[in-house]
Amino acid sequence: MIDNWFKKDVENIFASHDVVVFVDESKDSHFLLEIIKNQATIFTTSNELEELKAKYEIEKAHANGGKYFIYTTTPKNELKFIREYCETNGCIEVKYLDSYIKQKVNQHLNLNINLPKEELISAAKVSLGKDQTYWMDLSHKGASEIFNLEKELLPFLANPKSFLKKYDQNTQEIFFKKVTELIGQTYVEKPSETLAKEVVNSMLTGLKDNSINSTLLEVYNNWLDSVSHKSVFEKYLSKYKLSAKADVFAVHVSHPFRKIDEQWLAAICENIYDKTYIANILPIINQRNSNKAANSLGLNFWNEVKILLEFDEKNINQINSFDEAVTFYVKYFSKLDGAIRKLYAIFLTDKAIIEPLQTYYKNLSVQFLDKWFKYIDAYESNQTGKIQEILDSNSSKTAIVVGDGVSWEFSKDIIANIRNKDYKLDSNYLLAGLPSETEHNMSQLYVDTGEVLPTKKEREIYLFNTNEDKNLNFIDLENVNETTDTADYLICSYKDPDKLGETYQQKALKYFDSVAKTFSGKIQQLLQNGYKNVYLVTDHGFTLTGILENSDKIEVNFSGTVNKSERFIRSTNQQKIDKDLLIEKEIKYKNFEYCYFAKRLGPFKTPGVYGFSHGGLSPQETIIPYLKWTNDSDVNEYLHVEISNKEDLKEVTGDLFAIKLKGVSLNENLFSVNRKVIILFFSNNKRYNESDIIAIENETELKKEFQFGRHSEIEIKILDATTKEQLDKVTVKQSSARDLGGLL
Repeated sequence: MIDNWFKKDVENIFASHDVVVFVDESKDSHFLLEIIKNQATIFTTSNELEELKAKYEIEKAHANGGKYFIYTTTPKNELKFIREYCETNGCIEVKYLDSYIKQKVNQHLNLNINLPKEELISAAKVSLGKDQTYWMDLSHKGASEIFNLEKELLPFLANPKSFLKKYDQNTQEIFFKKVTELIGQTYVEKPSETLAKEVVNSMLTGLKDNSINSTLLEVYNNWLDSVSHKSVFEKYLSKYKLSAKADVFAVHVSHPFRKIDEQWLAAICENIYDKTYIANILPIINQRNSNKAANSLGLNFWNEVKILLEFDEKNINQINSFDEAVTFYVKYFSKLDGAIRKLYAIFLTDKAIIEPLQTYYKNLSVQFLDKWFKYIDAYESNQTGKIQEILDSNSSKTAIVVGDGVSWEFSKDIIANIRNKDYKLDSNYLLAGLPSETEHNMSQLYVDTGEVLPTKKEREIYLFNTNEDKNLNFIDLENVNETTDTADYLICSYKDPDKLGETYQQKALKYFDSVAKTFSGKIQQLLQNGYKNVYLVTDHGFTLTGILENSDKIEVNFSGTVNKSERFIRSTNQQKIDKDLLIEKEIKYKNFEYCYFAKRLGPFKTPGVYGFSHGGLSPQETIIPYLKWTNDSDVNEYLHVEISNKEDLKEVTGDLFAIKLKGVSLNENLFSVNRKVIILFFSNNKRYNESDIIAIENETELKKEFQFGRHSEIEIKILDATTKEQLDKVTVKQSSARDLGGLL
């Protein structure tokens, strides 16, 4: 606060005079000039010639008014040409800066500060811009509070040279001493970069040994939260040499070392069937899973490990019917599938980690599949004609997103990415047709007769012809944007994740996060565009092979004509099978009469690459999402904003056109008083401009003028500025008639 006190002294003189003389005999107060640089013209003098020049310049400019500030280190009684200003205007004298500081602190805060001269002066310099609590802390806690290291260390570590430029040499030295003391070293003069590196090493070693002090821990946490400085931390971290530890779990839970997390995971894998060991480790895993620092660094696979370790297989024994098996999968077991999928994506190439986790998962799968297949005779698909059913049951604008290979567990990632609370979700499931492969199951969705149509085009033509009375259109999901709103019923197809899986097999798993975000982003866009209902359906799910051994592959010796796929085998004639291993279904397809499925997740032995597959009868492949989002926001609750001059915009003469926005309240409440909107401009289905935020009041009409420019036909959309919900739209057309400017 020294800046405020000094500024007040100066202002008291300027209140009645035009010139202030600051006599700084201490020669330590030059930094105070920065405080008043915008209030007056500053002259600095140190000898008679400079005094004379300052006086001449002031007298010459005095007629024009203004304020003048003279800084000198010459004692007042030795001044020559500016001495009279001290007598006739005003003078601030600082013989000893530390005494001046103590006087001001005592005068304004009634505090006594007992610090050595150098530390007190440095404290004054650091206090610039701070409030009185700075001096109060300094009074009570001493020199340790000169620098708030919890705040000052982060910018120093991020850029040591740049940070120190604001301090003079003495203040820098005190700062260095405080930092050196913090990390338990004896002060030795060294480059700022060297000290910064030592601080980071002390921080990281403290995290490794679980001995970090509270100040460095606070700096560390703030560092990971910093958007601008986080990359610098990662550079420091990459250069830190992590030494071996006897007890790998004896670290701070917020540590940044991925290698230690992997060592934890390796230890868990070695003891994964030891219930006592796992019970003792789970509290640590729970802490790490919820740890903000770990999540910030991308060390976020512990949730999946937790799901595996905390699953209670004893609950499988309670399943006594097919319906119960379906319910158990949907509520519980599908979480294991999601967990192992995400662990495959991270650790598939690390056999030491993924093999024990995969084995543990497969053992649980065997127990559940025993129950699933015990009651499989009750399986009955309800997928056929589902799109037609949706079209027939909805009278408001409806979009249907048709995914390819969206499993029940993967749909949870899509749901998690849609965070708008105004959208109501109905989460249901379907049982896919058999075999659960694309050509067959897409036909089931589109064709209510159950006929198999081999191409997407044929399926869309069938659906279009069946619904000639509806304003129905088709689009690839990737092409959905802000202009997608003309059709009353819209079918949006998306080839992923099935195409990704078939192309890249398990290597495709690293792309699944972006696939989920595409689904959720486009679903939200459709809801914002005015579609009241958006459904997500799919043809089938999928299974993942993981690390595959030859013993996992199923070999059969079938006779006659067969067509063998990874997850099912078609046959023209009935085969003799081991019913403990295989399931037979009479399914006619072309010249085939029978279809055979394995009672486990392992694939049939076939040529080609294994990894991502479907077609079988497991719940992973056949229980599929049937989701519906509804834009359930009450339009009457908010101010209704509409374009009130649509008729005038059908044919506009000239280059200018005006949009009139009108606010109409349909209900009297707080939300209907006003609304903030934006205007989007489109040409040829591409957005080319966006307005600033416009505030519309109830019962008012606002006019905004725009130019056609190079666009003769423009689609205008009015969106809520916050939710991006579309409120109204109009197409503005420029007339070919010539604007005569009022001559006729």
